[in-house]
Amino acid sequence: MADIQALQELVVQVRRDILRMVHNVNSGHPGGSLGCTEFFVALYNEIMHLKDGFDMDGKGEDVFFLSNGHISPVFYSVLARKGYFPIEELNTFRLIDSRLQGHPTTHEGLPGVRVASGSLGQGMSVAIGAALAKKLNGDDHLVYSLHGDGELQEGQNWEAIMFAAANKVDNLISTVDRNGQQIDGPTEEVLPLGDVSEKFKVFGWDVLELKDGNNLQQVIDCLKEAKSRTGKGKPVCIVMDTVMGNGVDFMMHTHAWHGKAPNDEQLETALAQNPETLGDY
Repeated sequence: MADIQALQELVVQVRRDILRMVHNVNSGHPGGSLGCTEFFVALYNEIMHLKDGFDMDGKGEDVFFLSNGHISPVFYSVLARKGYFPIEELNTFRLIDSRLQGHPTTHEGLPGVRVASGSLGQGMSVAIGAALAKKLNGDDHLVYSLHGDGELQEGQNWEAIMFAAANKVDNLISTVDRNGQQIDGPTEEVLPLGDVSEKFKVFGWDVLELKDGNNLQQVIDCLKEAKSRTGKGKPVCIVMDTVMGNGVDFMMHTHAWHGKAPNDEQLETALAQNPETLGDY
């Protein structure tokens, strides 16, 4: 197991990366990225079984699919700091001809990215397809996916959720980031989602609730529990409560920073709350 203090330092550095990337081009989505930092750090540094190097097939290792692709800053930072590509490449985020587009894509050949995402509602279907392929290939490794709660308003999710349970796709762990915010406002004002956990349960999934998705140890513990529940005939869902904009006081608990970059003064304030730990890119 990785040292929890070292992982916590990585969390803080990833927050800095997110803020600096978005500020540099005055574009991007810091809110959800900051809210899911602990999840990504835990997943890639403690939970998933990963091979050295990268190939698109992902045979003989766990794979991850980001469905809510607009939170690409956190994905890119964690991939870079895991060694998939040079950390300095974070400087190119959202620039023309960059491999680090606003939403992850595949034609640039960025290591760590196996599917283009950002058109919301599609990641669940992709993850299920990959999980079934692993079963057909006799590969006992797992498929992980992440989804926004507002994203669940897309109907394709529920067709896929039904399919996964009906076909006993029990090598899949899908996490829902339940931050209660989306681009137009609180999810419960835009289109109420009701009891997300109960919905997944009645659709035939095994469901865990993670009440503090910004507590790194709780995230690790919950993901390990989810792993222990795979292979038992049901897909596994984690409903993870997080705070949008976590770690930056003026970004927290509001949809205002869903897709807005900080100005120079705001960046300085935000970085002061997240002191450099592992070295800026």
